[in-house]
Amino acid sequence: MTRAPLFLSVVATLSLSACAGAIGNGEPAPSLAHRPVEGRFNVAPPTVAVTPPGPLPADLAGRLARWESDATAAQQAFAAERGNAASLVSAAAGAPVASERWVVAQQAISRLIAARAPLTGALADIDRLYLDRSIDEAVDGLPDIYALRDRLADTASAQDAIVEALSRQLPGE
Repeated sequence: MTRAPLFLSVVATLSLSACAGAIGNGEPAPSLAHRPVEGRFNVAPPTVAVTPPGPLPADLAGRLARWESDATAAQQAFAAERGNAASLVSAAAGAPVASERWVVAQQAISRLIAARAPLTGALADIDRLYLDRSIDEAVDGLPDIYALRDRLADTASAQDAIVEALSRQLPGE
């Protein structure tokens, strides 16, 4: 066992002395200065002109407006159902699974989910449009499409959180 550390120290000493011997023999150390060949590729890359996206094409503007109005209507319907669903869920909080209060609360949650269907449908349609236009490299209007998609996704996420919170309040969920 003592041979291994001794062997390693001897090898390390010999390798260090070999490096010192190569430089110490009167040979100059290699220069770290730039060589002429090293600057050969120091050229500026060519500039690439990228045209910014243009305005939304007229045929898509109407579709985006329709999806936005669908989402607004769905948010209003969701808000109208939310209070009723919350009160029915809180009334069923201590009720056993499959009791009448529990079933009524589940139905209220189902109506809440159904009220948001136009929003989720619009979000799916705009996702499909965004992907199709990205694949076709049709960049005109993509900022408008993405902005609407972002707003709809935020609304859907907030609604998901509300539905999830109500569902957790019921036993058996």
